[in-house]
Amino acid sequence: MYTWIKENNPLKKQMLLSILVILCIFLSFAAPGFFTINNFLNVLRNSSMQGIIAFGMTMVMIAGEIDLSVGSAVAFAGCLTAWVVKTLTALGMGAPLAVLCGIALALIVGYSLGVFSASVRNKFGVPTFIITLALMTALSGFANLITGGFPIVPFPMWYNFLGGGYVLGIPVPAIMLVLVFLIVNFIMTSTTFGRSVYAVGGNMEAARLSGIKVARIKMIIMGITSLLMAVAGVMVSSQIMSGTASTAKGWELDVISSVVIGGTSMNGGSGSVKGTFIGIIFLGVVVNGMTLMNINEYWQYVVKGFLILGAVLLNVIHENKKINSIADAKAAA
Repeated sequence: MYTWIKENNPLKKQMLLSILVILCIFLSFAAPGFFTINNFLNVLRNSSMQGIIAFGMTMVMIAGEIDLSVGSAVAFAGCLTAWVVKTLTALGMGAPLAVLCGIALALIVGYSLGVFSASVRNKFGVPTFIITLALMTALSGFANLITGGFPIVPFPMWYNFLGGGYVLGIPVPAIMLVLVFLIVNFIMTSTTFGRSVYAVGGNMEAARLSGIKVARIKMIIMGITSLLMAVAGVMVSSQIMSGTASTAKGWELDVISSVVIGGTSMNGGSGSVKGTFIGIIFLGVVVNGMTLMNINEYWQYVVKGFLILGAVLLNVIHENKKINSIADAKAAA
């Protein structure tokens, strides 16, 4: 048997949720059209693709790692899908089968990139910060090479359903967001694998001595996160009906912001998928509210930056208090 560190930090989540409620009340009066069902669905739709990736990123950061290749990986997946569809249809393959092949290849390559990052991390000890930073640059280059710097537009009209369709009035991306949340939350809260992820992030050496296959855990979570990036890339290509290398620029900032604002520690070992969900909605509401109030886009970046800084400071203060309380308990013993 092994022990693990699992810190959901309910007080922090309740505080964030309270701030979110207060913010929604304020925006209901200050931002015209904010307090409507259509606008709430719009917030979910706009946050969904980044949110899908954020759930995977939560696992990665709980395990003490990080992935900075988000934006480039999303763009590359969309461009790869479009390129495959264009190539196969030019060879005479029917559009439905060509689209399926394009999506399948994008997902396989996406997962493989995550496994590659983890393998380099495990074998050579290179921080994932550096590995994924290199991948971010490389994938951006590959996306431009595939497209020649111009959008590829090979998709049939029905393909738009994945990124821009509705089911019973609910945007498909929002439905995907909820489905991925339920799956990842179940994995992290109700499975041995999820507990192992917390253990690896809390104390990697202790986890290894307890019999946890640390390298395998990291390969799986990095692979899943890259797979979710590919899913988001396919959905983006569906939404804009093209493979475009310039899409998803700066998404890594929004994804990591959602995870950190949701209470996940940058040092690993603590956090929750539920907290990330609140962080996603919180960031989406902030951006939506500022847009409805016609606040300059550059000020939105300023606000995002201070939100990240504030969330990190809260995490540091909380962790320092926890360390001090443990030290005091040992001293008293």
